[in-house]
Amino acid sequence: MKKYFGKILLVVVPVIAAIVLLYPTYQASKLEEKEAQAIAKAKQATNSTDSLAIIEAFKKQYGEALKTAKARRLKLGLDLRGGMYVTMEVDVVKLIEETAQRETIDEIFKDVIAKTRKEAANTDEAALNIFLRNFDKIARPQGKSLLNYFDVGDLRDASEEKIISSLNESIDKAIDQAQEVIRQRIDQYGVSEPNIQKQGSRRIMLELPGITNQDEMRSLLQTTARLEFKLVRNYKEIVQAFYKIDQMLSNKIKAGKGLIEEPIAQLDALKPDTLKTEQTNPKQDTTKLAQKTDTTSADTTKSTSDSVKDPYAGLPPEEAQRRYALDHPFTTLFSTFFVPGQNQNIVPIYYTSDKFPDGEYIFRIPKDSISKLLVLLSRPDVAALIPAELEIAVDAKPDTRLKQRQNIEIFDFYALKKEPELTGEVISNARASFDPTTNQPVVLMSMSSEGAESWARITGANLKKRIAIVLDGRVYSAPTVQSKITGGNSQITGMANTEEARLLEIVLNAGALKAPVQIIEERVVGPSLGEDSIRSGLNASLIAVILVVLYMLMYYGVGGALADFAVLLNVSLILSVLAALGGTLTLPGIAGIILTVGMAVDANVLIFERIREELDNGRSMRSAIDEGFRKALSAIIDSNVTTFFTGAILYFLGTGPIQGFALTLMIGILGTLFTAIVVTRAIIEIIMAKGVSSIDFGQPKIKQNN
Repeated sequence: MKKYFGKILLVVVPVIAAIVLLYPTYQASKLEEKEAQAIAKAKQATNSTDSLAIIEAFKKQYGEALKTAKARRLKLGLDLRGGMYVTMEVDVVKLIEETAQRETIDEIFKDVIAKTRKEAANTDEAALNIFLRNFDKIARPQGKSLLNYFDVGDLRDASEEKIISSLNESIDKAIDQAQEVIRQRIDQYGVSEPNIQKQGSRRIMLELPGITNQDEMRSLLQTTARLEFKLVRNYKEIVQAFYKIDQMLSNKIKAGKGLIEEPIAQLDALKPDTLKTEQTNPKQDTTKLAQKTDTTSADTTKSTSDSVKDPYAGLPPEEAQRRYALDHPFTTLFSTFFVPGQNQNIVPIYYTSDKFPDGEYIFRIPKDSISKLLVLLSRPDVAALIPAELEIAVDAKPDTRLKQRQNIEIFDFYALKKEPELTGEVISNARASFDPTTNQPVVLMSMSSEGAESWARITGANLKKRIAIVLDGRVYSAPTVQSKITGGNSQITGMANTEEARLLEIVLNAGALKAPVQIIEERVVGPSLGEDSIRSGLNASLIAVILVVLYMLMYYGVGGALADFAVLLNVSLILSVLAALGGTLTLPGIAGIILTVGMAVDANVLIFERIREELDNGRSMRSAIDEGFRKALSAIIDSNVTTFFTGAILYFLGTGPIQGFALTLMIGILGTLFTAIVVTRAIIEIIMAKGVSSIDFGQPKIKQNN
C-alpha cells in the first residue's frame, strides 16, 4: 500500500482542498442568517439605543468572523445576488480643454474639441488619441501646434512630446482621483463587497451588490468631494463639554430613562507611559506613549487634580470600574490625554472632576467604539452641549504603527472649527515625493495665487497650532504649523510608506478635480430576479449532472461511477478555485460549469472506449487500462487545449458576463485534465492494487472475466 500512497494523496488532497476553500462560503451564509435575525430583532426594539446594543452585540460576537468569511467566500455576481451596476465616465475631453491656457484658446482649438467630443461619445478609443488626430487634421494645416495652446514650463525644454506626456499623466491622475473618491463614498455607504475597477481608457465600472435605490446611489456618486482645511481645537472647552455630556447621560441612565441597559464602554484603549511626547506633533509617535489597558480600570480612581476627593475610594476594583463606567457613559468610549508642553510627560485625563488644565488634548478611540461615539454625537441633547462653533471628526485611517506592532486599530479624533479656513478649490497640484534630508515619503502641495495668499495669512496667524486636512468629514492629516508658509507651497509629512503618500496625493488632488465624472449606464437587478436566476441555474446544473451521472453509470458501470466522482470533484474544484482567486460566480459562469461537466465526462468516455477496444483486441485488464489512457491522452489534450485557448480569447477580449463564462470554462478545463486523467487513473490503480483483476467499463460480462 505504501507504493500507492502518492496516488491516494492525489485523490484525497483535492477533496480536502475543495472543502477547505468552500467552507468560508458556507460559514458566511450561516452568519448572514444570524445577522438578519439580529437586524430583525433590532428593528423590534423599543428605542434606538437598545437597537444599537443588539447590533453591537452581534458585531462583538460574530463581526470579525463574518468579515473574514465574506472576504474568502465565493462571491455572487449581480445577476445572482441582485444589486446595482453602474458605468461612469471621466470627461477627459473637458480635462484636455481646461488644461489648455485660457488666453490661447481660439476658434480653431474649439473646433478640435467639438469634433473630439463628438467622436469620443461613440467609441471607447482613448480621448487623447482622438484629440491628437483631430488636431492634426484641423489645427496643423492652419499653422498651429500644441505649443500654441499648452503651457510647457521651461521654454528651453519645450516640445510636443513633453506636452503629450504631461496630458497622459494628467488623464491617468484624473481617473485615479475619481476612482479613489468613488471608493471612499461606497465604503462609507456600507456596500458589502463592491467591485470598482477601471474599464478602458476613461471609464469606471461599479458593481454594488444589495443596492436597489438608484436615486440615492446616483446622488452619492455624483456629489463632488469636498476638501477642507480646518483648525484643530482640542482645547479645554471641548473636554469640559465631554464632562457635561457624561453628567447628562449618566443622570438619564440613573433616572431610568431607558438610555442603555449597561454602561456603554468597557474600552480597551491606550494609556501613556512615562515617555515624552514629540514637541511639534503629539500624533507623530503615538506608539511610544501608549500601552493596552482599560480606562475603566482601578486607575480611574485617580483625578486630574490631587485636591479632588476620590469618589471611588475604598471600593473593590470591579465595583470602581462599574461605577466609573456608569458615571461616564460617554468618555469611557475613548481615551483622553493632556499635552502639558515641550519635553513633558503625556498625562491621562479622567473625568472625575470639572477642573481641567489649559492646553492641548489628544483623543484616541478604538475602531469598534467609533459608531457608538457618532450615534451619541448625533443626539440633539448631546449636540447641544458641544460648543456651537465646533464639530467632531475622526481620522480616515488607524494609527499605522499601533496596527503593525500591537494589531489593534486605534483612531484619533478631533474637535475642529466648523467653518473651514480654506477649501480644496485652491489646490492646483499635489504630488507624492521624498524628503531629501530624511528620505521619508512626503506630499508636496501647491496652490493657486489666491490660495497661496490665503494660506500665508492662515499659517502666519496659527503658528504652533494644528490644521486638519479633511475630506468628506474624515481627517487625513493634522500637521502642526511651524512657520508662515508663503508662495502656496507646503509639505505634508507623517506618511508611513509611499502607498500612503500616493493615496494622500490622490485625495488632495480630488479636491481640485478638473475632469467631471458622469453616469453613462446604470441598471438594477432586483433580489427576486437574482433568486430566480440562482434557482434556474441550480436546477439546470442539477438536471445536467443527474442525466450525465445516470448515463455514465448505466453505460460504463464501475468506470462510469469513477467518472461521475471525477466530474463532481471537478465542479467542486471550479468553485473552490474561483473562491480562492476572489472571482465572482455569474449566471454565464454557471453555464460554463454546465459545459465543463459535459467536457469532463467526454474525456473519460474517450479513455473508457479506448480501454474497451484494447480488451476486444485480447489484452489483459491492466494492459488495456495502460494503453487506453495512453492512446486517449493526445485526443483529450488537443480538444481541451483548443477550447482553453478559445476561453482565453473570450476572457481577455470580452467584458462582464463573457469573462465570467470564460473564466469558469478555463478553470473547468484545467480541472478536467486533472480529474479525468490523474484522479481517475489514481483510483483505478488503487482498486487494482487491492487485488481486483477486472473492472466494469461497460464491456460484455465475458470480457470482464478475462
